[in-house]
Amino acid sequence: MKFRYAMVCSSNQNRSMESHALLKKEGFDVSSYGTGQHVKLPGPALREPNVYDFGTPYKFMFDQLLRKDPQLYRRNGVLPMLKRNLGVKSAPQRWQENAADGSFDVVLTFEEKVFDMVIEDLHNRNHVFMKPVLVINLEVKDNHEEAAVGARLALLLCQELEATEAWEESIDDIITNFEREHRRKLSYSISYY
Repeated sequence: MKFRYAMVCSSNQNRSMESHALLKKEGFDVSSYGTGQHVKLPGPALREPNVYDFGTPYKFMFDQLLRKDPQLYRRNGVLPMLKRNLGVKSAPQRWQENAADGSFDVVLTFEEKVFDMVIEDLHNRNHVFMKPVLVINLEVKDNHEEAAVGARLALLLCQELEATEAWEESIDDIITNFEREHRRKLSYSISYY
């Protein structure tokens, strides 16, 4: 694979991790992040989420929720999701704190608000290398079923990008063809490292 990819959602739990797991399995050079202030997982009620700091190990979250209410967190899919995440990396990471991870060629977000935050963060960084980075938003609802669909679409899009010599010259055609074929609207922007 010639490009380095980042998958980004709000909490680095569901959408970005589903895509990270699939792309990693397919041999891509991929990382994943969240842009929120904290990591939030569904709780017993809508207004009672489980809130963690970025960097809290997935294993800690899994064990804690398993002790709290194993039936609830199995039924709502949180425990299986955390188990999947454990097989990909140890803890959720925050996009705004990832400078030490180096630069990416392509950043894929799954929500417009996250797309905007990634673009803003990239614009606020020192542009030392003037290396272009393609940021694409593929809108995906934050539930387990849609995350699985979104991951397959992310894989197809990344495979299209890999098949090009240089995405800078063909990105408009790639986006147009992808939107037509999959009936999904994409937003994209080009920024720099």
